[in-house]
Amino acid sequence: MNAPVLAVVVIGRNEGQRLTACFESIRASRGMPTSIELIYVDSNSTDGSPELAVAFGASVLTLTTGKLSAARARNAGWRSATAPVIFFLDGDTILRNDFVPQAMAQFEDPAVSVVWGHRREIRPEGSIYNRILDLDWIYAAGPTDFCGGDALMRRSSLERVNGFNPELIAGEEPDLCRRMRAAGDQILHIDVPMTGHDLAMNHFSQYWRRAVRTGHAYAEIADRYRNTPDPFWNKEARANILRGSFYLSSGAAMCAASVVFGSWIPFLAGLTGLAILAMRTALASRWKGVSWDTLLLFGIHSHLQQVPVMQGQILYLLGRWRKQDSKLIEYKDGPQ
Repeated sequence: MNAPVLAVVVIGRNEGQRLTACFESIRASRGMPTSIELIYVDSNSTDGSPELAVAFGASVLTLTTGKLSAARARNAGWRSATAPVIFFLDGDTILRNDFVPQAMAQFEDPAVSVVWGHRREIRPEGSIYNRILDLDWIYAAGPTDFCGGDALMRRSSLERVNGFNPELIAGEEPDLCRRMRAAGDQILHIDVPMTGHDLAMNHFSQYWRRAVRTGHAYAEIADRYRNTPDPFWNKEARANILRGSFYLSSGAAMCAASVVFGSWIPFLAGLTGLAILAMRTALASRWKGVSWDTLLLFGIHSHLQQVPVMQGQILYLLGRWRKQDSKLIEYKDGPQ
């Protein structure tokens, strides 16, 4: 048997039927190399995911103790593989046809260490949250500072930087890419459909938890690189705190003013200000190529999420002050 040229590492935790769809898409993908390794890393699922992966012919690794995180799962996957290129997939995604051969071709450039394409929501019509957050996945093609969870990576580059940081509960990909870039590697985003993602977000509480996790990631990574020549995400983390504080205090002030003066005018003035900011963001995002109503919703989201993002950053700082380990922040409701 020929040595594998590609290892597909799928990670998951209680993904249910989403995991079945993921493996089926890998099996059906066109242009996949004839010799691949298929590895599934499970983070203590209770829905039979490991047995499902075995049925699809995957080698299965299970994490049942210690801190459970995507970073730790991905490290276990690529370190057990032998192929020179690793394709990381989340268990709630489906692989798009023809992506793999187009991505593999980019490695002809020795400077390229990571290749990723477009990840889009499978069911944007499923909820307002799916619809809005679908736009978070849209990036312009070309060299980037980071990638998402789905990406092809050179094994040699992963080895050089010792893989993902297993202590991170979120933001592990930007952290990895930052260390790769410091080593001279290039992260490349290509204009090719890569994966469909099932956010499965139906409740505001899920939306809030996801934004809190994002804030936690900004704060922790900024903290790790604060006193380095490349203080990655430090500017963004400070901006998040300022924006979150502004929106929280402004909301409280306009509500208090409406009560004190017995008038809806201060409250309506605040909403008008938010609408103007949302419109400005929508105009700046129109290159994403979606409808105007979706752009307006995205604009509102871009500003309102600053409050839970700030909460996530504060939770990280409190945990560090108390010398507490960060715990996994999950936003999905369980097997689907």
